[in-house]
Amino acid sequence: MSSILTFTGKHFDPTNPEENLINLSDIGHALSLICRGNGHVKYFYSVAQHSIACCQEAQARGYSDRVQLACLLHDASEAYMSDVTRPVKALLTEYLKVEENLQNMIWNKYLKTPLTKEEKQQVFEVDDDMLAYEFAQIMPEKISDAEVELKAGIVCSFKNMSEVEDEFLELAKTYG
Repeated sequence: MSSILTFTGKHFDPTNPEENLINLSDIGHALSLICRGNGHVKYFYSVAQHSIACCQEAQARGYSDRVQLACLLHDASEAYMSDVTRPVKALLTEYLKVEENLQNMIWNKYLKTPLTKEEKQQVFEVDDDMLAYEFAQIMPEKISDAEVELKAGIVCSFKNMSEVEDEFLELAKTYG
């Protein structure tokens, strides 16, 4: 098979994606069930929770609505491709190309135009800061000695997956 079957019943080929098959319900559902840190965390903390937190942090920093939505969707390709840990992913050049193509397609679908270099920098800055903050909370040890100051007052805790899915989708709707 060259496709996956999504939550909403679509046959989706991540290596040859079709924009019309990309669906927020599929993204929110899948990301709410994928655990951060490849599951090596103190308790289940989903990629959707991380994405929501990134969006909230972008909002607290006063970033544009586009950057806020881009933060919410910055890991959306994982809904169709899963994820690979950073040390392994760095070695998978073809995977990285497929992931980048799919992620850009998702952003373009929902943002209508490509992110600027500055907008991407803001998204990745929030993502990196959130990674350090979250892992200090949910991992057995910190991944960085730097103390990250977040503006959004994020609390990393276990949440019911269906509640996280609903929160993700409701937040996405606010961006139109």
